[in-house]
Amino acid sequence: MTDTDDIVQTVLIRALGRLDHFVPRASGSLLGYLRRIVLNQVRDEARRVARTPHHGELHDHLPDPALDPLEEAIGKQSMELYERALEQLEPELQEAVVLRLEMGCSYQEIAEALGRPSANAARLATARAVVRLSELMKPLRDPE
Repeated sequence: MTDTDDIVQTVLIRALGRLDHFVPRASGSLLGYLRRIVLNQVRDEARRVARTPHHGELHDHLPDPALDPLEEAIGKQSMELYERALEQLEPELQEAVVLRLEMGCSYQEIAEALGRPSANAARLATARAVVRLSELMKPLRDPE
């Protein structure tokens, strides 16, 4: 995985390159803006690592892990629905969902990242975020 310094450097380059588009709306807006860029960069890095093949010895008896075209289309469609619904969540709820579902963080780690008083508070916030995400995905999945 990428070194933390590399991620910070990339975030600063991105932020400075788009600073003329940043509009401060409240105290701490810049921090929120930078946090969002860091979160996106970490997400991009996690996806890049997941796509990188693991090099190891292959055995003749391994099954073919490839998805058939239908499974691939369903997976892609579900991921697009998830991402569209995720964008509609408030930033803190987005962060809770990403930390838990995409990055596999513990509730204690989520509590620390979100400034929650306990792991249980983070668990409740994450559960609410996932329920809200599910509600947002329903109309996207079944537009009637």
